[in-house]
Amino acid sequence: MNIERLVNPTASELDALTDLWETSVRATHDFLAPEDIPLYRRLVREEALPAATLHVLRDNDGAFAAFAGTEGDKLEMLFVAPTQFGKGLGSKLLNYVATYCGVRRTDVNEQNSAAAAFYARLGFRIVARDATDPSGRPYPILHLER
Repeated sequence: MNIERLVNPTASELDALTDLWETSVRATHDFLAPEDIPLYRRLVREEALPAATLHVLRDNDGAFAAFAGTEGDKLEMLFVAPTQFGKGLGSKLLNYVATYCGVRRTDVNEQNSAAAAFYARLGFRIVARDATDPSGRPYPILHLER
């Protein structure tokens, strides 16, 4: 799979990335209250995805398998479709954006221990912690750098 930069993504591409985000979150973020997911989904679709530089991997059928969103030297989001877990797509995207986009910072939900361990394996270290997420909800955020 080759990494592709999505320049001016279409509404349908943004919708597909939002769907991938939701399926990934539902598989990995069991700490989220179910009623919070629609709020975050709206924020991802309307604010986060349009603001980020997007890099994607597609499966053999051309559907999105994983994506990374960056802003400057920060990885704003990295999500892999559950059907693609364990295939190295997250590592591939992270190494790509670190090398070619200068990414050296990211945030992760403290309760998402698998993601925190993933970033630690790839050289990220905790530099700060917030008790709540940017929306003020009780989901602590770890700020990471490498």
